[in-house]
Amino acid sequence: MTAESGYYRAVHQTPWVEPDSRLPEAPQMKYTVLVNGERRTVDVPERMPLLWVLRDAMDLKGTKFGCGIAQCGACTVLLDGQATRSCITPISAVGGAAVTTIESLPPDGSHPLQRAWLELDVPQCGYCQAGQLMSASALLKTTPNPTDAQIDAAMSGNVCRCGTYVRIKQAIKSAASTGTRG
Repeated sequence: MTAESGYYRAVHQTPWVEPDSRLPEAPQMKYTVLVNGERRTVDVPERMPLLWVLRDAMDLKGTKFGCGIAQCGACTVLLDGQATRSCITPISAVGGAAVTTIESLPPDGSHPLQRAWLELDVPQCGYCQAGQLMSASALLKTTPNPTDAQIDAAMSGNVCRCGTYVRIKQAIKSAASTGTRG
């Protein structure tokens, strides 16, 4: 990895990583991953987080780096339909799982979740939205008509610094009312 890559910066140059605790360079390995329905092969270190594989090796920039410790949800992707924090999931743990990122949603914004998000003015700064949408999608795939408590439980790991939680819940209910399943 080059010094310009996000993974390299996150591991080697972040201020909260002490110099003596930096990870040594790991050997590169080839991984073939099913991402948004397309098989892609990358040559990356085995412990490289899926987030950086997506962003740096596959140039899929929609999934965001927020905290790096799975506490904010900005990096949420789906692994076989389950909301997963990609910042702590090493590529070696993905195996044959299907990875779904925000880029899987239609670019024209026609997905019911995207439409509901826009109709209810959910996005403010927008940084957390990819993770919010992916968590909402996972919820609606398993629970097509969620209760408030189910929405709260599914979305509890996603932080929105702008505080649009009420609108997020309304948007999920709106999308659910259209009969969408994720």
